Amino acid sequence: MVSLQVAAVEISNRYRSPRNPERKVRPSTDFIVLHTTEAPAKSSLNKVSERGECHFCVTEEGTVYRIVDRDREAFHAGRSMWNAREDLDKYSIGIECVGYHDKPMPLIQLYAIRDLVKELKAMYRLRDERVVTHSMVAYGAPNKWQKKKHRGRKRCGMLFAMPSVRKILELKVRMTSDPDVRAKRLTVGDPYLEKVLYGTVDTMRNAYPKKPAPSAPAPAPRPSGGILGIFRREDPPAPKPAVRAGFKQPPKSIVELKARGYKKRGAVSKKLTASQIAGGRWNSSDTYYTIRNKVIPGNIINPAKIEVGMAIWMK
Repeated sequence: MVSLQVAAVEISNRYRSPRNPERKVRPSTDFIVLHTTEAPAKSSLNKVSERGECHFCVTEEGTVYRIVDRDREAFHAGRSMWNAREDLDKYSIGIECVGYHDKPMPLIQLYAIRDLVKELKAMYRLRDERVVTHSMVAYGAPNKWQKKKHRGRKRCGMLFAMPSVRKILELKVRMTSDPDVRAKRLTVGDPYLEKVLYGTVDTMRNAYPKKPAPSAPAPAPRPSGGILGIFRREDPPAPKPAVRAGFKQPPKSIVELKARGYKKRGAVSKKLTASQIAGGRWNSSDTYYTIRNKVIPGNIINPAKIEVGMAIWMK
């Protein structure tokens, strides 16, 4: 049974995915998979939000964004296997971390990841060895270069296997071998990756101080609300809509939208989502939603309240 408690980590809903309502509830939660975006924050947040590709995304400044509700499936692991268990999207929480698999992350970001992981571990009663990297669980199908199913399809999240980084994340257990390679379910497709993940070399050893900062205090147990028991936190104040040159206030009516050159691009329906109409600009400050004579800027709209019939206006 999941331990219910109020979140200690501040989490923003600004990039909550419009795909969230269509995702199934997972049958169980047995792993936490750490990823690296391999791209800057803005493009990464837009991408994972539009496609629902993780549950949380942590930026370099230590801001934690909720993308998909933690008990629903997020499509983050792809072709994956760990200890004979396949398709880990059905059994795991995915955390995207803005950064690169072979470069150090800012300490403030690692501390935010640490506190988020610590809280999720407590909620789902997961041991340290159930916190894995995408590079550990991803595997490749046979192809012209690899004749068998093989480990080494991705190096994503590789730094989170390093002893120095796991120490900062307060993960005391580090895996020393690949259970699927050991059982001959998979072969080694990337010898360098295997050496880094399970060898004695710590590529991040000199990047961080020896004593990490104290972790956030544990919250007092209390039932959390929401249909799925999702985190209940007051998000930071929503950013004010961007003010375009020559206008003191954002448009307040359809007439004003038209006067400023905006055109209706489509309306949300059961078969057409906001992201399908507006693409990566669905949550832009320069995109507007209208319904029942209300005009709502895209950068402050709550994705959970995007409803059928909402018109989307863009330039």
